This record gives sequence, C-alpha cells and structure tokens, in this order.
Amino acid sequence: MSPKNLALRLFAVAAISAGALFVPASQAKADQPLYVTLDPAQPSNTPGKIEVLEFFAYTCPHCNAIEPLLEKWEKTLPANVVVHPVPVAFNASMSSLQKLFYSLQIMGRLDLHSQVFKAIHEEHLPIYTEKAITDWVVSKGVDRAKFTAVFDSFGVQTKVKRADEMARDYKIDGTPSFAVGGKYVTSPAMTNGYESSIEETQRLVDMLNKKK
Repeated sequence: MSPKNLALRLFAVAAISAGALFVPASQAKADQPLYVTLDPAQPSNTPGKIEVLEFFAYTCPHCNAIEPLLEKWEKTLPANVVVHPVPVAFNASMSSLQKLFYSLQIMGRLDLHSQVFKAIHEEHLPIYTEKAITDWVVSKGVDRAKFTAVFDSFGVQTKVKRADEMARDYKIDGTPSFAVGGKYVTSPAMTNGYESSIEETQRLVDMLNKKK
C-alpha cells in the first residue's frame, strides 16, 4: 500500500471514530439529556475562571463544521470564561495531529489552527504523518528545524499525554464535546445540532456564573 493510500485509510478510520456518535435530529430521542454531570467533578487548569474544554479532532467533519461557530461564540464570552481546545486521539493514527496542535500552540502559531481543518476537509490533503504534517507547516512559512524540534519535544509529548488523560477522565467518546467547569459535558450528539450545542454550553456557563 502506498504512503498516500495508507494515510487516506488512517484518515477514514479516524474520521469515523471521531464523528460516529453524532445523531441526526430526526433519529434522536425526545427525552435524551442535553448534558451529563461528571462524577467526580474534574479540577480546573485555570483557577478563578470558568473553564470550557473543547474536545476536538482535526479529522472529525463535525469539528470542522462547528469551528467557525465556536470562533464567533468565543468572542462573546466574558473575561471570567476561558476556552481550551483539547485534541483527542481515538486511535494511534491520530496522535500526530495532537502533536501538531500543541506544536502550533507552543510556537504561537494557532493562527494556523483553522487552516488545518481546511487542509484536511476542503483541500483533502493527507497530512496525517509527521513528514506530511511538517511539509505542510513549512509551506505556511514555519521554519522546518524549529517545528521539528518542538514537534518531537518532551513538552509536546507531555501535553499529548495530558490530553489523553483528560479525554479519559471526562469520558469523551465522540467529538466535538464540551466540558464546562469540570462538572458538565455536552455535545452536538446530545443537543442534535451544532448551534444548539453551543447554546447549551453557554447555558451551562451561565448556570455556573449564577452560583458564584
């Protein structure tokens, strides 16, 4: 199997894993919960603020679709609310894309975050291996040596390990999913829509704000 075909197969598996739990509204149960409450609640990484964790996967078509809506919503949030994206890997083939996100974060190049979605879902570029990812990032003006050093660094590996732990602790089994205040988790699969999941996340934020 050629490297390109292998990459496409890995993408297909990852995309199915990431988006498998999104249920169309026409198939949803009317009495299904809009969110779940975590037991036990998880500690915040941002003390003093309401933390929203966006569990996502670059290969997930639903994450790609909701990303512009999230960017717009985040601009409306008050100063005491922070949003942290958390890349999820449901199988080993997705770990390189986790490393890509954290490399961009460390290098101060999250301006490329939305472009990764575009490259995968609109331009259909098979950027799933370290080489393909590095070549793509370099094409965006990033220094190859600096990116490679960060991509393979202990710091990135530590962040990926922590992301895996968080996905497990928050019981994330599909993307996108949103955790609010370490206590609640909602998703388009629960609310049956992209906008409705953001509205529910906002409602949960408001609920925590009222308790302060």
